[in-house]
Amino acid sequence: MANLVRAALVQATWTGDTESMIAKHEDYARQAAAQGAKVIGFQEVFNAPYFCQVQEAEHYRWAEPVPDGPTVQRMRELARETGMVNVVPVFELEQSGFYYNTAAVIDADGSYLGKYRKHHIPQVKGFWEKYYFKPGNLGWPVFDTAVGKVGVYICYDRHFPEGWRALGLAGAQLVYNPSATSRGLSAYLWQLEQPAAAVANEYFIAAINRIGTEEYGDNDFYGSSYFVDPRGQFVGDVASDKEEELIVRDLDFGLIDEVRQQWAFYRDRRPDAYEGLVQP
Repeated sequence: MANLVRAALVQATWTGDTESMIAKHEDYARQAAAQGAKVIGFQEVFNAPYFCQVQEAEHYRWAEPVPDGPTVQRMRELARETGMVNVVPVFELEQSGFYYNTAAVIDADGSYLGKYRKHHIPQVKGFWEKYYFKPGNLGWPVFDTAVGKVGVYICYDRHFPEGWRALGLAGAQLVYNPSATSRGLSAYLWQLEQPAAAVANEYFIAAINRIGTEEYGDNDFYGSSYFVDPRGQFVGDVASDKEEELIVRDLDFGLIDEVRQQWAFYRDRRPDAYEGLVQP
């Protein structure tokens, strides 16, 4: 029997300042709610530029506490207004010297459910993230939301299968993967890795990428955001690779049990044989 969840994501161009960037996402969220969406997710560090193209101390100014900072508090109000679950990626300040690439998860009634901190931190040309972020230390939480069990995996994390699997073992039905990835670096992988992870772990994935070029570098963020189902099939069309876009799709969570019964990957796992995989 169908168990439909109407879900949304946003790929957006940088506006030039935090206030207008947040306002833009609030507008998209209201549009999604008007279309009947019950959950929405935004791109990596959605309220700021992708400042990791450079290594400059001035960019610590984008950081704020989670959940008590102004952006997450404002998104809690938005969730209450729209009745939607919100996945909100921001630059988190925990305390002086402790910074994380984080996503807060807010339930449809505006309650703060918790946060995910990005585990895998790149340090390559155009993606100097180790300059800013400590590796995540909160595991791979799955949040019990009004639409079901929702997890988060952020950008560079997607190259590492272990976190995808941890989210599946914890019961995730939908995983949001907010990203900022550029055309020359990863376009070939973009429509390969997340569908493969959706198949291997038998849940839905919302893959979100930024769009356009920004003031701190020449990374060409190519959008192409999408939802993919547990069979590895895109749910509707993939978003534009040139324009910002709101995507709203119906996800049939009933497909998760159907696929898990048919393919039985969880039944046939061999954790007793995997010990060597985590040895240094």
